[in-house]
Amino acid sequence: MQSRSTTVSSVPETARQGAEARAPREWGWVEASVWTERMLTALGNGVQGGKWFSLIDKVYAPRTLQAAWKKVAKNRGAAGVDRVSIERFRANEDCLLAELGVELREGRYRPKPVRRVHIPKGKGQTRPLGIPTVKDRIVQTALKMVLEPIFEREFLSVSYGFRPGRGCKDALREVEGWVKAGNTWVVDLDFARYFDTIPHGALLERVKERISDGRVLSLIKRFLEQGILEGVECWTPESGTPQGSVLSPVLANLYLHSLDVRMTTAGYSMVRYADDAVVLCRSQAEAESARAEVQAWTQANGLTLHPDKTHVGNCLEWGEGFEFLGYRFEAGNRIVRKKSWMVLKDKIRLQTKRTRGDSLKRIIQDLNPILRGWFGYFKHARYSTFRAVDGFVRRRLRAILRKQNKRPGQGRCPNDHRRWPNAFFAEHGLFTLNEAHAQARQSR
Repeated sequence: MQSRSTTVSSVPETARQGAEARAPREWGWVEASVWTERMLTALGNGVQGGKWFSLIDKVYAPRTLQAAWKKVAKNRGAAGVDRVSIERFRANEDCLLAELGVELREGRYRPKPVRRVHIPKGKGQTRPLGIPTVKDRIVQTALKMVLEPIFEREFLSVSYGFRPGRGCKDALREVEGWVKAGNTWVVDLDFARYFDTIPHGALLERVKERISDGRVLSLIKRFLEQGILEGVECWTPESGTPQGSVLSPVLANLYLHSLDVRMTTAGYSMVRYADDAVVLCRSQAEAESARAEVQAWTQANGLTLHPDKTHVGNCLEWGEGFEFLGYRFEAGNRIVRKKSWMVLKDKIRLQTKRTRGDSLKRIIQDLNPILRGWFGYFKHARYSTFRAVDGFVRRRLRAILRKQNKRPGQGRCPNDHRRWPNAFFAEHGLFTLNEAHAQARQSR
């Protein structure tokens, strides 16, 4: 469990609390209407007893609700069980926000059930997604704006998911740094149905460690116990934080915070993005010890590690790699994992149906943002990946052109690449991943 070079944070540095390295000016992401200079100073210095009192007035303050409403409106989203859309709420926002403030101030506010839908997950599977009402999303956003800085001050730098100023690329760079430093034995952790299984009681105890406002605690509890409406069935969950909830990512990070502390204090090099986590070790024995440490924590905290998806392996060996945030780290390579590649293919297929009657120019205009976005994230993959994507896109476009020209044949036709060579698509403005990769390498 050795630290790596000074270019990447060592284990002790990684263990520092978020606020320890932050000057007050670095809290620029907090909502100014809530977090005054006086509160930021208290946040930086710490409050007496480590607990915050009298926060509900910050939640129902008109400026807080107005700021929360702007965020909800910007994110758009579907209507909840009350069928009130963003547009309908906007038509009477002043009155509705005022009513919401009164209900919160008088303790009469009760969340409505969450409308559950299922979104595709791949291989015929779906992921449940909860859609709260617009009013509930506003209240949750107001709660998040008040509570997030308090918890963020405690979170460790090993955590990257759903945190201000941090993202997937930061986590991937950290993982790659540890691997290059020799931490190639990796524990790939998979928490079985994490968001659905967080125990409510234990989670609220975590919240109470920093929050002593009973009305705020009651409001959080009501959101955890929100009914779920699916079709004509409605039930109350006994555990979990609903995916799709504005407050859910903060609470999910809070519950795993004690795991971050435990692993970091023990000297392990863990990188976590929400419930996707890896522990990077220098030997098999250390990796097995780390897995046992995590297993003990999960059992003590009401969670479960997936027995088939949690494994230990040396990522320098073929077949022993691990997947993290869309990539597969294996044999010294960053490979785009199969699922990420299939998702891209599905998006390309959707835009390049042979029966699509639009012009080539229009189709390319729709394709380019997809290709640029995908390259922006996966540009560190092997170069052969980009050639494969480019080839797939051009084959789809040639099939459309063949259909529009009423030429016979299905699939690949030997003369297509002569009639419509690669240069033809480049002249029409098609974004080429292979060329973008070559330019990026030259600039480096």
